[in-house]
Amino acid sequence: MSLDGGKVRLRTLLGQPCQWRDYKGVNLHQCSLSAFYKDNDSLVSWLNQQPLAQPLVCLGDEHDGIWNLFEQLAHPSERLEVLDWYHLMENLAKVGGSQERLEAVEACLWQGHVDAAVRWLR
Repeated sequence: MSLDGGKVRLRTLLGQPCQWRDYKGVNLHQCSLSAFYKDNDSLVSWLNQQPLAQPLVCLGDEHDGIWNLFEQLAHPSERLEVLDWYHLMENLAKVGGSQERLEAVEACLWQGHVDAAVRWLR
């Protein structure tokens, strides 16, 4: 499952400024999509009514609002939480150090070698 927030532009009458609205959208197992406008309770309720995979793979960005919603779905032992690649690389850049080390860590992560990436970071 992937979950993210976004903005949608509402068109208005000619001469009036556009209006922007925040929403949260969910892609559930690539077979069901839904979006909720300022209604996290309905989003969680809808998700909890769906047949969920075990483990439930939760893909999100680094925003707390997303992870707080994931926490309301399955027990932590039944969730596999994954930070999306863009935000993972953004945070890796903040770690600092030599470019060689950062590239080695990125290569390890890209290949799924998390333990090797952690060793590079130590």
